[in-house]
Amino acid sequence: MRKMILTLAVAAAAALSLTACDSIDLTKQDQAATGAEAPAAAETGNGTPAAAGTAAATTAAATVAGVKVRDDATLGKVVTDWKGWTLYRFEKDTPKPSKSTCEADCLAKWPYVQYAENMKIEGVDQKLIGKVTRADGALQLTINGWPAYRFAGDAKVGETKGQGVGGVWFAFTPEGKKAQAVTGDSGNGGY
Repeated sequence: MRKMILTLAVAAAAALSLTACDSIDLTKQDQAATGAEAPAAAETGNGTPAAAGTAAATTAAATVAGVKVRDDATLGKVVTDWKGWTLYRFEKDTPKPSKSTCEADCLAKWPYVQYAENMKIEGVDQKLIGKVTRADGALQLTINGWPAYRFAGDAKVGETKGQGVGGVWFAFTPEGKKAQAVTGDSGNGGY
């Protein structure tokens, strides 16, 4: 009997580790880029993981310790998470009232940014920072009412590969607007 219980425990542990290895975890991406340890999974406040539900949703939340502004050579000032990953808005969402429409397969490419109480904010007006409750009960960061996401295609901190994807994904400006390419001096003295 004791041998059977031990065998079942080992089998259960092996199954759990295989399940954990099958998912893409952006915190691992964060960890590789910054050398920092991955943070523990956030909770909704009722003891359940913030991104519970489908397999895509369980790995689709990007953690954020805060937001700050970075100068991008092409886009000008853009909002990033505290580690420097570019944050994006989705034009199919709505800002007033805040509503996120990126679900299921969308979240695999565009993980939503979890809202956290008392996050650090630098370069963005505190009044523009908010949250929206997603369909699964998780809290998502909003900037000027727009839900915030990361792009899984950004392989390194500071990349903006999500800019303009499908004509509906744009990096955030510090005002919560969509970033546009900065136009340089055309040689006419700036006028």
